[in-house]
Amino acid sequence: MTTADAPTPTNLPDGRPIPLLTGDEHPMLESWLAFHRATLELKCAGLDDAQVRLPSAEPSGLTLLGLVQHLAEVERNWFQRVVGGHDVPPVYGAGNESGYVLDGARGIDQALDVWRREIARGREVCAGRSLESAGLITDGPMTGVEVSLRWVLIHMIEEYARHNGHADILRERIDGVTGA
Repeated sequence: MTTADAPTPTNLPDGRPIPLLTGDEHPMLESWLAFHRATLELKCAGLDDAQVRLPSAEPSGLTLLGLVQHLAEVERNWFQRVVGGHDVPPVYGAGNESGYVLDGARGIDQALDVWRREIARGREVCAGRSLESAGLITDGPMTGVEVSLRWVLIHMIEEYARHNGHADILRERIDGVTGA
């Protein structure tokens, strides 16, 4: 077998899925979102509850645990509320939509479980929908504006990419691990 005949790997050595390199737009967008979700999970791997509560740098209170909680809220908002049109409450209760306010009893394992459930629900909502299917933004300065599933997927990729940059800095501060 020549190098040209070698199959393209589907995962990186760290286990994250490699985003599709060719093909249709919808699966490609979904693969990029899966990659970024896996990157966030990788940034939390091997850390204990005290470590994920360590803030980046004063005056910021941003933590890895807070990012996981925030992204659970983001998943619920964009996929269930906007794309699906469901009237669901915030994951962590009214007034804590950002997820940055930490519940002292919640640990990283519980937060990751909640985040994974929100991802699964979002995938269920999006299953079978075309990129052109539209939903309505439900709150904030753009309340009532129509957006396509394509827009939501691109926004979610951007949201995770930005927060994974934060997660890189947080992880480096915690234990010196960099990369990914």
